[in-house]
Amino acid sequence: MRKQDIEIKIGKDGKVEFTIKGVKGASCMDETQFLEQALGGGVLEQEKTSEYYEQSEGYASVYTGEGGDE
Repeated sequence: MRKQDIEIKIGKDGKVEFTIKGVKGASCMDETQFLEQALGGGVLEQEKTSEYYEQSEGYASVYTGEGGDE
């Protein structure tokens, strides 16, 4: 089984960025849905990496959103 990671960065300005690694294809979108909901939705920016375009099994994507309490 392949290792899957979610790296989360929270900036001083409250911006949250997370990167998914080890999930190929669009299934990474399902893997991050819980994070997007927990942060209040509203993804500001999304960057797909080369793993996104590979057949299902190991992908990395970058999502940037704002924290929920403003």
